[in-house]
Amino acid sequence: MKKITVYCGSKKGNSSVFESAARALAQEMINRDLSLVYGAGRVGLMGVIADEMLAGGKEVLGIIPQKLVDREVAHSGCTELVIVETMRDRKWLMAERGDGFIAMPGGIGTLEELFEIMTLNQLHYIQKPLALYNVNGYYDMLIEFLNHAMKEGFLYPEQEELLIISDDPVELLDQMQAYQARRPADW
Repeated sequence: MKKITVYCGSKKGNSSVFESAARALAQEMINRDLSLVYGAGRVGLMGVIADEMLAGGKEVLGIIPQKLVDREVAHSGCTELVIVETMRDRKWLMAERGDGFIAMPGGIGTLEELFEIMTLNQLHYIQKPLALYNVNGYYDMLIEFLNHAMKEGFLYPEQEELLIISDDPVELLDQMQAYQARRPADW
């Protein structure tokens, strides 16, 4: 695992704990000599983690659609900035370029990316670790919903078991590095 795709908010959230957590994750990635793949934003938690990684001398690959470049939200300091046509192109390239995925607190785009990676792993289009960085219990209600979906028979237990969850970046990255792909669930 060399490149981690991080999904996170284009806003910083209402508590400074989220920004601090983004910096802590970046520092742990720097300590492990990991590179960042992300959505190339200069705003919100996206900008925080990118700035921290760049300050630590690490590679930052940003992938962004032209429409967002036109809105002036692209981070000009990325080591490599890839401009694509659509959000769909962006998501697929981020999935291809990362060796593992972390969903930090974020909005609807972050949730969409999280569920897409869960689906790609389930269908074995990819077999890469996926983690929720559950800062300040941000994902507690989502985890509860996933448990509910599993109890109701709409989610394979393996899907939830393969989702790494922690509020500690050291533990999160340790578990990601220990990840073992599994065979697809039977239909």
